[in-house]
Amino acid sequence: MREVVAELRRLAVLAVPLALTQLGNMLLGIVDMLMLGRVGREALDAAALGGLWSFAVLTIGMGVVLGIDPFIAQAHGAGDGRTLGLSLQRGLVLAALVSVPVVLLWTLAGPGLILLGQAPHLAAQAHDYVLAQLPGAPAVLLYVAMRSYLQGRGITSPALLVMVAANVVNVGLNYVLIFGALGLPALGAVGAGISTGVVRVVMAATLAWLIVRRGLYHGAWTPWSRAALDREALATIVGVGLGIGIQLALEIWAFQGAMLFAGWLGDAQLAAYTIVLNLASCAFMLPVGIGMAAVTRVGNLLGSDRPREADRAARVALALGAGVMSVSAALMFGLRRVLPALFDADAEVYALAVASLPIAATFQIFDGIQVVGFGVLRAMGRTRKAALVNFAGYYAVALPLAYWLAFGRGEGVAGLWWGLTVGLALIASALLAWIAARPPSTAGKIALEQR
Repeated sequence: MREVVAELRRLAVLAVPLALTQLGNMLLGIVDMLMLGRVGREALDAAALGGLWSFAVLTIGMGVVLGIDPFIAQAHGAGDGRTLGLSLQRGLVLAALVSVPVVLLWTLAGPGLILLGQAPHLAAQAHDYVLAQLPGAPAVLLYVAMRSYLQGRGITSPALLVMVAANVVNVGLNYVLIFGALGLPALGAVGAGISTGVVRVVMAATLAWLIVRRGLYHGAWTPWSRAALDREALATIVGVGLGIGIQLALEIWAFQGAMLFAGWLGDAQLAAYTIVLNLASCAFMLPVGIGMAAVTRVGNLLGSDRPREADRAARVALALGAGVMSVSAALMFGLRRVLPALFDADAEVYALAVASLPIAATFQIFDGIQVVGFGVLRAMGRTRKAALVNFAGYYAVALPLAYWLAFGRGEGVAGLWWGLTVGLALIASALLAWIAARPPSTAGKIALEQR
């Protein structure tokens, strides 16, 4: 029991700042929605659809970069400073390379949304919202690489400081650009997009400055060389990262696919779905932080040849994820009439959001288990088969059921949330069974690159 308590403490020390950082990242979007809600339903819907397209594309790129996670975590546990430095360098190289297709796909936002059945006038505004963010695409990928480097070494405060500053800057820029101030015109959703792009550039530049200024690379660096461009090493990272990217994308696309269904139901249903999704996503950042801590903790222990302790860390992390989301579920249900009111929506949208929020509360525990479970698998480097779990849960069950309930049974946006709940329950159960059958101690170390 003493070991469990000690492990819980170590995970909490890592998870709390990571969760707060993720919450801060989520708040960037939440603030956009809150402020655009005061502009009108159309601006809110356009930003929601633009965010759907941009993040759906960005997720794959982020996943590729996150392929450095197990290499960094295990190298830190093994005390291998050279691999740590090379992994960061290769992550930065991949971030630059991946940003090219991401930017190209972002420029197709409007036509893509029209092909997905969205209203042309909303698709046009969403297109402009995405184009305004273009400079932020490579910046956010570079930021992800640097954050993963620090996180794998147990250094969490710099990213949190950057995120706090980013939120302050975002509020100020949003006010000026969305509503018009300081002699600038009111730009609505486009103003929010410009603010997001600028903030992402500032985040990447500030985190790089902190790493250099504070010497956070000491003991975990090697001079830049051709080794950073080694094709086989990059391919190894991409192999792990694609599994992460596909797993993340399948999850995010499922919720965004349900958003498209909501758009087919009508503007009010789309706005209500967006409000509930933002609230659920905000709560989701807590277990995301725990899952990230599990990547670091389990990876460090595997790298230092302590497989039994890695098993214990995985079990404690899963229990902690379920525990915090139990509290989240209770709060979401108890505050179901209060939380939607924060978005200042009209009466119809508010009523739909209030009716949907208890359903979203139902899947909180499942959501906590699945995200921590995927973190454990990422620490082991087992990412490709994990994507199959998401595919089966979301696309064989959740989305077909959500569509049938929403349109076939006429339950509207509530049916969408029930379908997603069933899918999440199946995914969480599958991951628990998988980790129980093949815990971290069965994985051992992944091949650390030395080229």
